[in-house]
Amino acid sequence: MKRHFQMLAAYNRWANTEIYAAAGELTEDEINRDLGAFFRSALGTLNHILVGDRIWLNRFAGEAPYPMDAAPFPTLGALKAARTAEDKRIIDWVDGLTDAALVGRFTYTAGVDKRTVSQGIAPALAHLFNHQTHHRGQVHMILTALGRPSIVLDLIPFLRTEEGREFG
Repeated sequence: MKRHFQMLAAYNRWANTEIYAAAGELTEDEINRDLGAFFRSALGTLNHILVGDRIWLNRFAGEAPYPMDAAPFPTLGALKAARTAEDKRIIDWVDGLTDAALVGRFTYTAGVDKRTVSQGIAPALAHLFNHQTHHRGQVHMILTALGRPSIVLDLIPFLRTEEGREFG
């Protein structure tokens, strides 16, 4: 099971690199333009993905809660540096897990209603990766709506890369 999550962590970094490269081609107006996505713009959505990761990684590590309503980075450059660091944090955390830990549980305080939740680690970690995929798809839609070329973010093309071949 650990190997599966290592693959998802590596794929996640690759997909983030791809989406940030495409977003880097946008003008400041374009990256901030509200195109009807849940978090309005490409920058807003990319910030949300990072915030979600920080929330879950802090929960997994038993660290202080990260605020759900944070939008910490007003520019893509600063956000990209934080994204790179967060992807490394995710990979390092997954690498440190054991299969026994993955079938375990952890307890945290839910951000919305402040109740205490006990959750399986593996399903919550799957959620972290699924959440990113979902919102990267929204950024892809924004890029498409702005007339940018479509980019490939699927897992199978990642598995065909040099890094991905180690998993596939």
